[in-house]
Amino acid sequence: MDYHNTDLLHRALDASNLRQETVSSNIANVNTPGYKAKRVEFESLLKDAMNGTGLQRTNDRHFGVNNASDVKARVQEQGGNMVGDDGNNVAIDTEMAELSANSIYYQSLISQTSAQYNMLRSVLR
Repeated sequence: MDYHNTDLLHRALDASNLRQETVSSNIANVNTPGYKAKRVEFESLLKDAMNGTGLQRTNDRHFGVNNASDVKARVQEQGGNMVGDDGNNVAIDTEMAELSANSIYYQSLISQTSAQYNMLRSVLR
């Protein structure tokens, strides 16, 4: 089993879990005046790191990544949505679609992780 692949799968699962929490929070705050929807950024950061276009870390105390396994999900306020009269920009249809897409993403990650561990089990037999 390739530790690098397993580590990336675990990081992706963590990102998916964070996304679930974030979308759930957005839905819970759909009627909260002034609330701004949040989004989890992970896949684009991973892509940048794998392409070598991400922010490079030159010191251990600096932000950035040295390789794909350094990538961590982060939550950011979402822009671009229409803001209601109360200052809230949560679009419930968008959130429900995001929830559904994340569920499919999570299930695929679980399947891939399970396959990785099944390969390890077969090698150890």
